[in-house]
Amino acid sequence: MTGAPTVFAATCDLAAQLRGRAVPASREEALLRGGTGWVPADLAITSFGPIAENVFGSTGDLRLMPDPSTRVDIPADGDVPAVRLYLADQTLPDGTPWECCPRGFLASAVADLRAELGVTVVASFEHEFTLSGLPSSPPFSFERYRTAEPFGSELVTLLEEAGFEPETWLPEYGEAQHEITLSPADGLVAADRAVLLRELVRDLARRRGLRAGFAPLPDPEGSGNGVHIHLSFRDADGRPALHDPSRPGGLSELGTRLSAGILRHASALTAVTAASPVSFLRLTPHRWSAGGAFLAERNREAMLRICPGTGPDAGAQLNLEYRAADATANPWLALGVLLRAGLEGIRRNYPEPVVWPESATEAELADAQPLPTSQREALDALEKDDVVRGFLPADLLTTYLSVKRAELEALAGLDDTERCRRIADVH
Repeated sequence: MTGAPTVFAATCDLAAQLRGRAVPASREEALLRGGTGWVPADLAITSFGPIAENVFGSTGDLRLMPDPSTRVDIPADGDVPAVRLYLADQTLPDGTPWECCPRGFLASAVADLRAELGVTVVASFEHEFTLSGLPSSPPFSFERYRTAEPFGSELVTLLEEAGFEPETWLPEYGEAQHEITLSPADGLVAADRAVLLRELVRDLARRRGLRAGFAPLPDPEGSGNGVHIHLSFRDADGRPALHDPSRPGGLSELGTRLSAGILRHASALTAVTAASPVSFLRLTPHRWSAGGAFLAERNREAMLRICPGTGPDAGAQLNLEYRAADATANPWLALGVLLRAGLEGIRRNYPEPVVWPESATEAELADAQPLPTSQREALDALEKDDVVRGFLPADLLTTYLSVKRAELEALAGLDDTERCRRIADVH
């Protein structure tokens, strides 16, 4: 890349913030060989800046080791110089993995599914966000699509040049809301793209005098921004492993048993996938987010929705959509805990859940397991769930709980409007 003065090595932390260090472009090869310094206590930085109480203190050293496959080049733009960006694994000084690295956590989960079930994880993260600074426009309208130009076309071009394979760019329902979707990819690649997508969107918006916000609920009376995590699997021969037309919803036994694990541990999982003090204001019935922990065909109130395919390749397209997530969650941790919970559904032989048809009425779904009503309730569920708690190394779990409770405390005493504003300022 010509003219880029710096290279930035980054990780995504427990507050879902991209943090890292830059080196001169002349030192890129040295960075790729040996990484750059990092500190264990950095894992405990909250959304609002202060470091939460943690087990690391002032001791210890790490390295941010860039993964060359994650390279993204952001071109120069007027007075803003170009930059090369890498995602990095957090390792010990000798290069061995650090057990608290969120990216390593997902890589391990993907590897375990392949080893135990013989399947490859395929995933995609579907992001909604608010683009402020434009005239008001109707939802889903061509007017909103065109009003966002040239930002929209520039974003699609930027993502295509980065190899992210954008599928759709569209005006959404909420005020100033838009959505960008990417093609499915291997599990770790999909999560890497989710981490970087948010920063590419925000960075381009800033350069265009706009503000892109991924907060789950900018206004408690308005529409929320979700991150829908789409999951599918391929067997050792590359064939889709979720489709079986003889079964309810067309979902294979593997898919139903994986779903059983996610549903059994739903409350604890939301502590990781809906990770802010205002996330649970969005996860309520009639918001088309996730009104309960159930599995259903084509129902946008379901925490797990079976998404059908179309045309002659419909079976290969069928996937599970996890809807109780937002962009305050670390994508590596969010996908990792879902995969771990699904694997437990098979290991522990949980009973297969009901697959509710599209025709299921609200009355029929009234007894579905409710989701936590607050982040505090979800964090308590995580602490009480021995299975999900066991997914995370002890120091990572302790730090995660400390960070999230510190964020709760920082907003204590504020009303919902002010809490939403504070979270929107960060995300």
